[in-house]
Amino acid sequence: MRHTFLIAASFLSSICFAQEIELKPGNVIDTILNQKRTLKIAEPFKAKKVMWELFPGTEYGKRDGSGFISWICKTCTPSPYTDVNGIEGDQLFPYTEGVATRLLANIDYSDSKGNQFKILAFNHSVHDEDGLQTGRFSGGLFGLAKFAKNGNSWDMRSFQPAVAAFGSFAQCPSPKLVEIGEDQFAFTLLHVNGGAGGPFEGWLYLVAGFDGKYQPIMEVNDYQLTNVQSIEWSGNYTVVNDNTKKHFRDIIIKTKGFFNKALKAQDEFETNVPEEIAAMAKTKKSFNFEIERRFAFKGKFYKMIDKPIVKFSNVK
Repeated sequence: MRHTFLIAASFLSSICFAQEIELKPGNVIDTILNQKRTLKIAEPFKAKKVMWELFPGTEYGKRDGSGFISWICKTCTPSPYTDVNGIEGDQLFPYTEGVATRLLANIDYSDSKGNQFKILAFNHSVHDEDGLQTGRFSGGLFGLAKFAKNGNSWDMRSFQPAVAAFGSFAQCPSPKLVEIGEDQFAFTLLHVNGGAGGPFEGWLYLVAGFDGKYQPIMEVNDYQLTNVQSIEWSGNYTVVNDNTKKHFRDIIIKTKGFFNKALKAQDEFETNVPEEIAAMAKTKKSFNFEIERRFAFKGKFYKMIDKPIVKFSNVK
């Protein structure tokens, strides 16, 4: 009986292995990356099915529920896209080894006139037969498609397969919708990375439509720091709505944290402190701090204006 079971188990295992081997990237034509392509989706709108319409490759990950699409475009000419990690250079997309596309976010929102929209955000990484996403300093390539409600269907209004790469291990952070002007919507992404065992530093990015395409228009350093004993901080943002700007309103970044010199002996790596608190860190043993910075849109990018406002408490 045991011998029969082993034969059956071996047979089933060989079938599963064969099925895994057959899962190769689906061939697609270069027109799928045309940013002017049109797509109409009838209700009900199912995000993963729409993703497959946009990138009709081979579906992976059914067993673990990830359901990502793997595809390859042999006639496409790869173009460079910025990886904000800045270590391994630009990413050339679509990847010649094949692309694994995952659904990153499905965002619903309405404007002041009651028009309904959906944003599908995607994460692209290099195809891997095991579905792995590797490379600590390789970001996940962020792309998106915007749909507008039209009766009982959704019409694709804009399509940008790739914008830029954020995050680590080829995994882009989930975008958060933010209104930066009157019916002007953008996305924030918290990019966090760092070496093994070292500090994890966080930058805040703002991605918005500008000059006919979605692109990063704000980068805020010193937004977050974790995995350090002697110092830590985290940030939050607020869009200023004081009726002085209709679009590209100012953004205030507040960063709160603490410093404790006695704990520096427990840190495995040296950590740079924000310049606004550097003098205090040299003369005091411990304190809490809050740094407020204001960013305004100047030309094509948000830049910090005025001097940061710094507050200290529990100073010892």
